[in-house]
Amino acid sequence: MRRPTYETLIVEPRDAIMIIRFNRPQRLNAVVEGLYRELLVALAEAERDPKVRTVILTGEGRAFCVGADMKEHGGAARTLYQRRQYLQLGNDVCEAILRLKKPVIAAVNGYALGAGAEMAVACDFIVMADEAQLGFPETGIGTCVGGGVSKLLPQLVGLSMARQLLYTGKRIDGEQATRIGLAVDHWPAASLLQEAERLAQTLAKQAPVSMAMLKRLVNQASETGLESQLQQELDAVFTCSTTADWQEGVDAFAEKRAPRFKGQ
Repeated sequence: MRRPTYETLIVEPRDAIMIIRFNRPQRLNAVVEGLYRELLVALAEAERDPKVRTVILTGEGRAFCVGADMKEHGGAARTLYQRRQYLQLGNDVCEAILRLKKPVIAAVNGYALGAGAEMAVACDFIVMADEAQLGFPETGIGTCVGGGVSKLLPQLVGLSMARQLLYTGKRIDGEQATRIGLAVDHWPAASLLQEAERLAQTLAKQAPVSMAMLKRLVNQASETGLESQLQQELDAVFTCSTTADWQEGVDAFAEKRAPRFKGQ
């Protein structure tokens, strides 16, 4: 199958990792409708490709993504319905990241603001450059967060800290984000992508069916009762036990070697 072409993204499969770069550096990777649409295509491409085991989102230039391109929005003649469609696209992208059956890492190389921060929070892991800045400026420009942030952020950093970040628009750097549990680690900008790939390679070695099952279970846990969660865990364990990868894991353990999972 012919791979899609992209204008606002650079999509680079590297063995088991797909690196997706926001590619509007002249606008600090600010979001336009086309970027959202292309990102949905790229995520679907990653989902379909059995060779891809994990995804890294990052940005070209000195920003991850600074949110909506206000210059383009200011000059756009949109109907109210078209405005609603654009906002829905933002939610669709964050939902696609959350529901992707493969882990997604946000490698925040620079500014991650507004919609950029929303996409980062939707990822399974955030790693940041030391001097990168992440923030939610929405209340300062008369709008509100989207992409599930009002639900996800309190789960990640606690309700009090989430209120502080969301209500005030305060920006935090890599060290601060790691300290409060939003990012898993931070590094100098020059080594950020290398470290993100190191994490991605670790994830890519895990059994794909197990990873897909676990991601769904973890993401739904906060809204699922214990009895239901226990049953769904049982179903997930049983499903995994029907796969060739389960047998490979058993054999590899017995033979004291690294398993070679195939996602089957």
